[in-house]
Amino acid sequence: MKLSVTRDSLHTGLGAVSATIPTKTTLPVLSNILLEAADGRLSLSGTDLDISVRVSIDAEVSEPGTVTIPARKFAEIARELPAAPVHIETDGVEIRIESASSRFKLFGLAPEEFPSAPEVDFSDSWKMDAAQLRELIARTSFAVSTEESRPILNGVLWQLRPDSASMVATNGHRLAKMTIELTGGGAPEADLIVPPKALQQVQRLFNATGEIELAHSRNHLAFRSADRLVYTRLIEGPYPNYQQVIPTDNDRVATANRDNLSSAIRRMAVVASDQTHRVRMSFSKNKLSFRVQTPDLGEAEEEMVIDYQGDPLEIGFNANYLLEVLKYMPDEDVLLQFKAPERAATFMPASGAPDYLCLIMPLRLLD
Repeated sequence: MKLSVTRDSLHTGLGAVSATIPTKTTLPVLSNILLEAADGRLSLSGTDLDISVRVSIDAEVSEPGTVTIPARKFAEIARELPAAPVHIETDGVEIRIESASSRFKLFGLAPEEFPSAPEVDFSDSWKMDAAQLRELIARTSFAVSTEESRPILNGVLWQLRPDSASMVATNGHRLAKMTIELTGGGAPEADLIVPPKALQQVQRLFNATGEIELAHSRNHLAFRSADRLVYTRLIEGPYPNYQQVIPTDNDRVATANRDNLSSAIRRMAVVASDQTHRVRMSFSKNKLSFRVQTPDLGEAEEEMVIDYQGDPLEIGFNANYLLEVLKYMPDEDVLLQFKAPERAATFMPASGAPDYLCLIMPLRLLD
């Protein structure tokens, strides 16, 4: 293999792929990036066996070829190279890198040792607006569980229908769900459970403009654009019936400014318990009162004006869950709906658009 590439293009390609490289692995080749040069393009691939990323950049290819190269050292070298063309030449697994007066030699591994890409057939692919897909991911994936006791909740449920797409994530204490209409059509009817790490890679690697092509097999899902490709292994198993926990009879309704509500909760959280993060919220006519009492630390109180006409209600929440939900709420005003102190509360954009709902289970209040 023999090629030349600009330093900036190489740095961009390595930055895109390096996040997939595992920091610790018992399989040495996974610490390497696969380089494939042909037809005026250099492709860089990395994988941790669950997620695979492939990025292509322009290059002047004199001799096509394939090799694997230590990812971390190659990225460090590329970052420090001068602003000059980078020449890469291989002899077996020996890789020589030259730029201006700098010369390096690294030893890779045989490309045959690198894991092959998952088999996903793009002949049955469909396309999605990139901005819509990124919004689905951003507004739901924060709610996934990080506990290993229920691995199915470590993924985001993606419900695809011919005319709509929904993403749902929950850890059993909070839930986020968003639905969008699909105008292009062609999407299959499928329920896929996707690791949030893969969705984060999609957010990071794909532009917010244009379309992203998607395809899936029984075990894998793939995202593709002109120069980027992401594969992820799907999480197998039945996702819990989340519809059962979304209340339909919450008849106590409040409307509040999102930013004012977030600011007040952040102030209360300062003296909330490090274990429960409990904040007491008392609703009365057009008023919301906050109170926090933490033994051996102190207490805090605050009031704010809101739109509330229902019966008085006292309810407790984990302040961190409240702040997360409000952070991703798309409207300036948020609609809060309750039934009772021990029942789940829902949070939605006051305007009703987009079709977005978050749910938080309350905490038991201590008198």
